[in-house]
Amino acid sequence: MLVLIKKQQFFQISITFFLSLLLLPYNSFAFPIYAQQAYESPREANGRIVCANCHLAQRPTEFEAPSAILPDSVFETVVKIPYDTTKKQVLGNGQKGGLNVGAVVILPDGFKLAPKTRLEESLKAKMKGIYITPYSPTKENILVVGPISGDKYQEIPFPILSPDPAKDKNVYFVKYPIYVGANRGRGQVYPTGEKTNNNIFTSTTAGKVQEIKENGKNIDISILSNTGDIKTQSIPKELDLIVKTNQVIQQDEPLTLNPNVGGFGQTETEIVLQDPNRIYGYVAFCFSIIIAQSMLVFKKKQFEKVQIAELDF
Repeated sequence: MLVLIKKQQFFQISITFFLSLLLLPYNSFAFPIYAQQAYESPREANGRIVCANCHLAQRPTEFEAPSAILPDSVFETVVKIPYDTTKKQVLGNGQKGGLNVGAVVILPDGFKLAPKTRLEESLKAKMKGIYITPYSPTKENILVVGPISGDKYQEIPFPILSPDPAKDKNVYFVKYPIYVGANRGRGQVYPTGEKTNNNIFTSTTAGKVQEIKENGKNIDISILSNTGDIKTQSIPKELDLIVKTNQVIQQDEPLTLNPNVGGFGQTETEIVLQDPNRIYGYVAFCFSIIIAQSMLVFKKKQFEKVQIAELDF
């Protein structure tokens, strides 16, 4: 009897897990995991970030970071992914829905994601619902996030821990570059090279549109080619057609409007790992200049008093 109950429990858990795989990732239409599996580094030799291989449209991306930071300190950077939240995209199932966002931040060697134990409470509150992971076990300086809801997270904070040259001999007090890429919405190409349904559908042949009819979730367009053959193309009915019956079209002519409302953008900035001793020296230098200038002023006032006394005498 006990064995039978355990089998039933195992069966129920298996069914629940299977259904969760099918139902829970409904909005997960970005694939950073594919980039992590296919590319050892997300930044190619020409400077392009590999997300651009699937997200073909170009969109703006902004990045905020301090100009200089101290060693072994936590600082906040922000990736901004602006887009029109009123627009909807075509999802993988053909329906229309909101856009997801994702980002990759390529930091210099030695920099990494700050541990939660070193985050301030205000920064912990900003990080709620955002799960940032290293690009790979050997690339802790490259951080990836997404897909997450674009309606909630058009600004993604990245808490970074700077390295300490006293502990890491490969780190120096110099200026370092930071590269950032961010996408919104689904891509136009799968990692396998196939096109997604988030593309303009074009005619496969030249001819005349004979018939347009709904067929379940698709719209079938029958085209009488110039050779006399009738060819049928199936298009998701959620897309906006721009052709009509009896219209003469050419090969590769668009049949639908462009459904893509997302895209990818990348930017870069520089950050200085500042030596505290340099700051102390600079402050001391400025203080010495102030003292020297003040002494000159005091000496001048004293000399003027002597001159006045001599004139009175």
